[in-house]
Amino acid sequence: MSTMLRSSGKSVTVWVLLAMIVLGLGGYQVGNFSNRGQSIGAVGESEITARDYAQALRQEINAVAAQIGHAPSMSEVRAMGLDQVVQAQLFNTAALSEQARRLELSVGDAEVSRQIRAARPFQGATGSFERETYREVLRREGLTETEFETRLRADIARSILQGAVAGGVQAPAALLDGYVGYLGETRDVTFAEIPAEGIAPASPDAAVLKAHYDAHLAEFTRPETREISYVWLTPEMLRDGIAVDEAQLRATYDERKSDYIQPERRRLSKLVFPTRTEAEAGMAKIAAGEASLSDLAKERGLSAADIDLGDVSQDEIGGAAGEAVFARTSPGVIGPYETDLGPALFDFQAVTPSETTTFEEARGDIAAELAMEKARRMIGDMTSDLEDRLASGATLEDMVKETKMQAGKISMAADSRDGIAAYDAFREAAAKATTEDFPELAVLEDGGVFALRLDGVTAAAPIPFDQLRDKVEASWRKAEVVKAKQAKAEAAGATAVAGQTLAAQGLEEKSAPDLPRGGFVEGAPQGLAQTAFATAAGQSATLTEGEKVFVLLVRAVKPADLADPELVQLRKTFDTRLGQMIGADLAAFYARAAQAEAGITLDSAMIAAVQAQFQ
Repeated sequence: MSTMLRSSGKSVTVWVLLAMIVLGLGGYQVGNFSNRGQSIGAVGESEITARDYAQALRQEINAVAAQIGHAPSMSEVRAMGLDQVVQAQLFNTAALSEQARRLELSVGDAEVSRQIRAARPFQGATGSFERETYREVLRREGLTETEFETRLRADIARSILQGAVAGGVQAPAALLDGYVGYLGETRDVTFAEIPAEGIAPASPDAAVLKAHYDAHLAEFTRPETREISYVWLTPEMLRDGIAVDEAQLRATYDERKSDYIQPERRRLSKLVFPTRTEAEAGMAKIAAGEASLSDLAKERGLSAADIDLGDVSQDEIGGAAGEAVFARTSPGVIGPYETDLGPALFDFQAVTPSETTTFEEARGDIAAELAMEKARRMIGDMTSDLEDRLASGATLEDMVKETKMQAGKISMAADSRDGIAAYDAFREAAAKATTEDFPELAVLEDGGVFALRLDGVTAAAPIPFDQLRDKVEASWRKAEVVKAKQAKAEAAGATAVAGQTLAAQGLEEKSAPDLPRGGFVEGAPQGLAQTAFATAAGQSATLTEGEKVFVLLVRAVKPADLADPELVQLRKTFDTRLGQMIGADLAAFYARAAQAEAGITLDSAMIAAVQAQFQ
């Protein structure tokens, strides 16, 4: 196990190093930091180059950008602590390198040569190592062969040390059994919804309603609104004035003919056999009524879903098999026919007739689509001019007079989704705007553009009681009904614990046997499993979701069967993952101890210089 981990770690380390060198620092305007004399710090004598820091920081920023949809600014990176995470990772790596150096761990020239020759970036058109390619890649990155090979040798040595520290770690058996047992435990549960019949709260007086109003003031508060003036221009606004050439319409239809002319399709299932003899034997069983195609599939460990092809055309089946299947006029199992995968039986279930949309029928949709595309391009062409006008001090009112942009006003609340507020980009900009901001052009999701101005903010405020009396009373009645249901649920639960079933109490009792942790039961409240697993065997609980109230009884708690194949596989998965996590923790502890022993130096100025390149 440790040998495998060490080998894997070695491979990953080498390829990460090569990727850093070959890919460089593309994607940002990051300076070409030299490997000589420019480092952000060191552990002992093992330096962390500014180049490595910039590369690692870029990778972290790219990962975040993929999640949030845009590259975060450096101030956002610092606010999230990503710069500190990257630095910690690099200093841990440097600590392992320093420890490997002190222990005089190294690898021979043969291993270094093997790694270099196997690296794809250094291979030519023939797929084999080419020295000139190798030299050219290193030359572009400002490295000599000696410098690169020295670094590669050190990285391999570090990976060997890391494998020795963290490789082959196994999670404690008690921890695995406890975790799998926790996840595999089930409950037998019965539950019922408490009906509203027979619950009729008495009419409340003004004092009762006022008390309810005061206790639920947030429910009767008008939310904060932001008064926004804006101008915008969308492709939809320009579309009707755009003419589309007839020749272009026909060319587009011809390019997309496969979308408009759908061949006949058939719903099929297909079961492939190793040999024609086995396929013929299977067909004989079906013809004799001894089995179905699904039965034959089950004998081979396949489900109906595994052999279901869905609706397919003749071309998708291909060859003689396609011709034979589509020559069939009535449903049934046919075959065997030769396919690319071997002899197969087909279960023909239904026909979807061919469908053709003529040019005349498609013309309107194509014209609208092409007009929208042209409108988006027109807006793109206008963007620079619109930006320049706003940057030169044009007001929103000026933009309406001088350009095709249209004006609007909106009172924006957190839940506003009408009109321009349906766009995420507008809502985000409106939420961030201040009264001191100058309008700036921004892009909408459909290719449109907008600019906005915050005219003012109306603070959240309670709506006076006298204006909401009917709404307050409706809210009070709902709350009273829920309280009455909860009281009934508690009484029903206590009676069920004493031995009388929920059904015997006149409730519509439902069962959820073998309910797993986090399980879902159709017709049950979403919180059923969570509440059931928080309730002891033989006890009841009340569950409220909105205006619905449920009573449930945990009839039995069933421990996990650790011999169950699914739980056995789950245990193996946890064993691997927890072992990796523990190994990573051990490597981190070891690295910190190595840092304490060797000492750390940090160049804050160089760190700031690297980060400045990402602004």
